[in-house]
Amino acid sequence: MSFDGFMTRAMTHELEQLLTTGRISKIYQPYKTELVFTIRAKGKNHQLLLSANASFARIHITKEKYDNPSTPPMFCMLLRKHLEGSIIEKIEQLDMERVIIFHIKNKDELGDETFKKLYVEIMGRHSNISLVDKKTGIILDSIKHISPAQSSYRTVMPGQVYKLPPEQNKANPFELDADGLLKLIDFNAGKIDRQLVSQIAGLSPQLANEMTFQSGSFVNRNTLPPAYLGIINRLKEHNYQPEMLFSADGKETFSIIPLEHLKGERKSFDSISELLDRFYYGKAERDRVKQQAHDLERFLRNEWQKNKKKIKKLEQTLLQAERAKEYQKLGELLTANLHMVKRGDTQVEVIDYYDEEGGTALIKLDPQKHPSDNAQAYFKKYNKAKNSVAVVEEQIQKAKEEVQYFDQLIQQMESAAPRDLEEIREELVEEGYIRRRVKQQKKKKDTKPQLEQYISTSGIEFFVGKNNKQNDYVTNKFARQDEVWLHTKDIPGSHVVIRSTDPDDATLLEAATVAAFYSKAKQSSSVPVDYTKIRHVKKPNGSKPGYVIYDNQTTIYVTPNEDKVRSLRK
Repeated sequence: MSFDGFMTRAMTHELEQLLTTGRISKIYQPYKTELVFTIRAKGKNHQLLLSANASFARIHITKEKYDNPSTPPMFCMLLRKHLEGSIIEKIEQLDMERVIIFHIKNKDELGDETFKKLYVEIMGRHSNISLVDKKTGIILDSIKHISPAQSSYRTVMPGQVYKLPPEQNKANPFELDADGLLKLIDFNAGKIDRQLVSQIAGLSPQLANEMTFQSGSFVNRNTLPPAYLGIINRLKEHNYQPEMLFSADGKETFSIIPLEHLKGERKSFDSISELLDRFYYGKAERDRVKQQAHDLERFLRNEWQKNKKKIKKLEQTLLQAERAKEYQKLGELLTANLHMVKRGDTQVEVIDYYDEEGGTALIKLDPQKHPSDNAQAYFKKYNKAKNSVAVVEEQIQKAKEEVQYFDQLIQQMESAAPRDLEEIREELVEEGYIRRRVKQQKKKKDTKPQLEQYISTSGIEFFVGKNNKQNDYVTNKFARQDEVWLHTKDIPGSHVVIRSTDPDDATLLEAATVAAFYSKAKQSSSVPVDYTKIRHVKKPNGSKPGYVIYDNQTTIYVTPNEDKVRSLRK
């Protein structure tokens, strides 16, 4: 289910119950199009996420941690000036549109009461967040500026009068009875689900599909109204059952009521915010990583492919090199039978005295060369091939190490947070693969990599390195000699360290599950994970970042589970 008008209505209802009369205490803008408000309401702190992300626009209470940038953006500073310390008087939805309005009361520098409206528009790439003076309707600022050149309908810029998004002119779903619904639908035209979406406000294609599904195999004037009204009346009474559905092909969807037309594994949630927090977990972050590191990802994959091709060519060269003895044999046979060859011959057939059965060998010749020169040419090929075997084998080994290295980096990119990207870039600069960016800020001295922290159900902490710099740090500097270290067996992945010298079985399994989740085998089952004491883990001199060897290990098998990993994260 998309973030349609009904999801917006449900979210507004949930936020009204939680946040009305609450005080806005802190405001952060961790990313360009996302805000996090800390709101104290009913004796509890809530983190409200407001996102105008083009792909993942949404609003909900979140328990995720977001990095606070050292220098707040201008829009964040303006919001802090006008909204920090203010009271949320009311939260409402604009009709059945995907627009939520926060009515906010505060006091200015002189102690006079001021009133603002915060408009949150959740409309895909047109999503926006605007702060408006309630009295004048003037926009103080917005997270995205829309100039007259971008939109002929409305301008969203500071100093402009706020204008609502264009009206859809659709029927209000809660005002339709059976007769009203039937007047909107042409049953002869077919595609009833599409007609419902085009005629009724707030309705997503997924909810329309559910209505037609519940109408039976043949949707008609008798079956559609009961199905429609059954769903609408449930939504009207705020009778929600938030759930996530995992289909067999790996796709995920969410809904505020069960969608019977979709098949798959279902997971229920206690609140809509909890549902959205789980559904979008990692998705928006991955989107940001792809946008910020498209060039880096392309470079890693190109290097990986280049080395795979290099190995293939070197292996072909090695096959030719292994023919060295054949060249030697042909040279010796030709030398022994020079009397049978005359200049201009293209080949000669001689008795193969190496063959126990007394067979013959056909030797190809260069007609431009003297017979003895042809023999010397075979000996030169023999010497060249013999000498190249060791060199080629060494090059193949180096290329295989490069493939393994870039395989590891590609896997790390798949689970990297935006803050991890600079560490990966810095590593590639240090290893000489890429040049340092001209405008790249100097890294603070002695800055320790930030490790992801988890806590087992037994209360034991363990830490995860998500890139090579973090892996080197957690294994070689952070961990103590008798603490337990984990890594997927022969599979690129993260280093995990348990802050215990003798962890219980539950902690071992949970730490292994996290290690498997942050590995190339994330989507597999029964993933082998090795664990051993840190004292048995060594980093060879001159080895690549993140590379270690270890012994005295024990292997356990686990199946990665995203929900389990998320529940253990501290």
